[in-house]
Order: sequence, then C-alpha cells, then structure tokens
Amino acid sequence: MTIDVVEEPMTALAEYALLPIAFRVDQVLDVTARADGGFDLSARSLAVPYMKDYDAIDGEGPLHWTRRFDVSNWTLFTARVAGSRVGGAAVAFNTPGLTMLEGRRDLSVLWDIRVAPDARGKGIGSALFERAEAWAVAHGCRQLKVETQNINVRACGLYARHGCELRAVHHAAYPELPEEIQLLWYKDLRIAK
Repeated sequence: MTIDVVEEPMTALAEYALLPIAFRVDQVLDVTARADGGFDLSARSLAVPYMKDYDAIDGEGPLHWTRRFDVSNWTLFTARVAGSRVGGAAVAFNTPGLTMLEGRRDLSVLWDIRVAPDARGKGIGSALFERAEAWAVAHGCRQLKVETQNINVRACGLYARHGCELRAVHHAAYPELPEEIQLLWYKDLRIAK
C-alpha cells in the first residue's frame, strides 16, 4: 500500500474536517510518576467502552480553528491511498497567544491528527507524524509537542513509537471532563545544518 502525504493550505479545512476523529475507548492509561521525574503508563480495560469524538465538543472541531486562532503559520497534511483521503494532520507554529506553543518560536505542536476508521492500523498515522516532524525541522523547530489524553491509548502508542517522551501530566486540565488526564509528549528534533 502506498501512502501519499501532501501539504495543503489551511483553506482546505472544510475537506479536512470531513475525516472523522471519533474512536472507541475501551482502555485508559493509568499514570504513575517515577522518582526520576518520568512517568509509567499502564493500560486498564474499561467495563463499559464508549465512543469519543473530539469534534463533537462545542467549538473544538477544525472548522472553528480559524475563528479561535491566527492559523497563518499553521499547515495541513493530507494522507491519501489510491487517491482517497484517509488521514490528516495539522501543525501549529509561531502563533502568538497559543499557550501550547509556550511563547517559543522553536517549538511546533502537532495540533491534530486523524485517520479514517477503516484505514487505522495501516501506517497512516506514522506517515503523517513523520511528515509533521520533517516540516517542524524545516521550520527550525527544536521540539515537536503533542497533546493527548489518557483515554487515547493508540495515539499514545504512536507518539512513543516515534520517539516522543511523556514530559507533563495534568490531572485537572479539562474541568468539563474530569475523568480525562492531559498528557503532553515532546520530541527533541535535530535541526539540519
């Protein structure tokens, strides 16, 4: 299977938003702090699985981003297989006021990554992550940051496989979703010389 990943302008958000981000939550990650400052994650099965759809949260889907943020320094990537759109990723960079960027110009954030349900587990997420990482390096970033939650076990596995380290855990980051724990992953990047 050939995965084609292309960069698209932010004007392609309407098409990007057609890709579902919803996933089945049948496990959660319990987080334990280690004495060395790191974290251990252990998966725990849920007795009652449920569906999670970040786009269903009021004001959170891709079509709202341009109203909430200056996306002039953001980019979109689209993954296609045999011409069909099967995935996408959005990368934020150099956006004043976007707290996830910590006021830094050498940090980019993998803001969003999504893969069509029937294409999951086939390397689409990896191809998108690698393209986002290459884009960040090309823009002089020293780190790539990713936010996810302890309910997204597959995403956490993807980030860990690609060399991201879990460096921050916030138990009360989402007051409206008290059962979810914010996980912040970082990948140190090598700037091309």
